[in-house]
Amino acid sequence: MVFAPFRTAAGIAGGDRSISPSMANTERGRKIRLAGRTDEDRRGHQVVVGQDGTMTDRPRWFTDTRPGHSEWYIERFRTMAREGADLEGEARLVDAMVRPGSRILDAGCGPGRVGAALHRRGHTVVGVDVDPALIEAAAHDHPGPRWVVGDLASVDLASLGEEPFDLAVVPGNVMVFLAPGSERTVLRRLSACVRPGGRIVVGYRREDTYPYARFDEDAAAVGLRLEHRFSTWELDPFTDESDFAVSVLRVS
Repeated sequence: MVFAPFRTAAGIAGGDRSISPSMANTERGRKIRLAGRTDEDRRGHQVVVGQDGTMTDRPRWFTDTRPGHSEWYIERFRTMAREGADLEGEARLVDAMVRPGSRILDAGCGPGRVGAALHRRGHTVVGVDVDPALIEAAAHDHPGPRWVVGDLASVDLASLGEEPFDLAVVPGNVMVFLAPGSERTVLRRLSACVRPGGRIVVGYRREDTYPYARFDEDAAAVGLRLEHRFSTWELDPFTDESDFAVSVLRVS
């Protein structure tokens, strides 16, 4: 399904994460070198028990995509950047929601375009993703933020060695590429990483595998309050027909 989460070229890119990760376990902050590794070697995993009791050991980013998909995804955004596409729509919205010099967690950061744009705007950014190939690309293409390989279902401030964040952004359809049944756990983990009164901003396409009603239920269950919902990163109104949602959650 192709859609535009915002009207600019960035919107088409940002929303087309038929393609966007969450994160995998390896030691904190480790620089990943992939030379000589196979796709299977790169796909570290741990078992996650979902709220429904389902046992799953790998995010859909790995199980529902073909070999070589990560490399294709990296080159796709490098090409769009070279061609001058607007890839900063999500970052513009997040920047408007926080004070200058805020601390931002880019959760499911992919190859780093959103976190990098926020870093250029003066924020302290930590990006976390399950896919070592994407983290290596982020570190290569966007020095400045801290890029970490990790699983959103187990991420916490202690493992990151970080203080609480002012906001966590979860762009690029990350929620529909998590391990099945781990979504509530991920929201709980993100909530624990953000200071009280801070926000979590989540954007993903409409999917039967994780409908918005279940997202709302999971968010409420972990103490997050839905403040706003839009159909694009440019704040267009959300309706029952919208095929993309940008949800702004407040941390208690």
